[in-house]
Amino acid sequence: MFLNILHLFSATGEYTMLIVGVIAVIFCGPPTWSLIRDQMFNIGVLSLPVVAITGFSTGMVLAAQAFFQLSDKGLASATGLMVTKAMLVELGPVLTAFMITGRVGASMCAELGTMRVTEQIDALSSMSVNPLRYLIAPRFIAGILMMPLLTVFSSLMGILGGYLVAVGIYHMTPSSFLDPLPLHVTNFDFVSGMIKAIIFAAIIVTISCYKGMTTRGGAAGVGRATTSSVVICYSVILISNFFITLGLNSSYMFCCQLIEKHASR
Repeated sequence: MFLNILHLFSATGEYTMLIVGVIAVIFCGPPTWSLIRDQMFNIGVLSLPVVAITGFSTGMVLAAQAFFQLSDKGLASATGLMVTKAMLVELGPVLTAFMITGRVGASMCAELGTMRVTEQIDALSSMSVNPLRYLIAPRFIAGILMMPLLTVFSSLMGILGGYLVAVGIYHMTPSSFLDPLPLHVTNFDFVSGMIKAIIFAAIIVTISCYKGMTTRGGAAGVGRATTSSVVICYSVILISNFFITLGLNSSYMFCCQLIEKHASR
């Protein structure tokens, strides 16, 4: 038990130092554009199909459930609003993060883990190449840049899927689905989703790279590290999503109260 706690604190310290080192590298001597561009293509463009399927199917299910639950209460016109709010604020960022973890995070961990057990990372260090600058910083920058774009794309696909179900299957008029959106969907909803996407991107990239860089035990170790990185990413995303939501909502309410007090004076 004591050794497990020591190992946890040691791993947390190593993970924190990796984050600090990557941020220092980015600001002091960022990687070349070609490395960032390749990672942006891998993380962003190659993830479009799975993100589109996830967002579209989620929007369809949301619309079907919302209409079924609200129609007998005379609230069917809120279907579009519920789908849009859910996709922008919660499901879009979280489900996109899950898909990126499974498609990109696992790949990052396996790739870096293989390089570690085959001593390729040690070879880079012996040639005076900083592994943080060459291997991790391009992935970190690309993840931060592409994750918000993928989240927006997933949310739009979800709204489109919900629209097609509501209008095409349940015969809602397009105006009933779309008219409430400009009135009730605020900038705060969009900003909340983008903040979550950026934080989730940092979580996915850093945890996956850390587990890959600390892999031991040959091919079996690479498999264990990859599985562990995916499980940890999923858990941290879900837990952090709760606290981010609380923090953003509390900040928004506090700002609204300040504005109201200032306006009443």
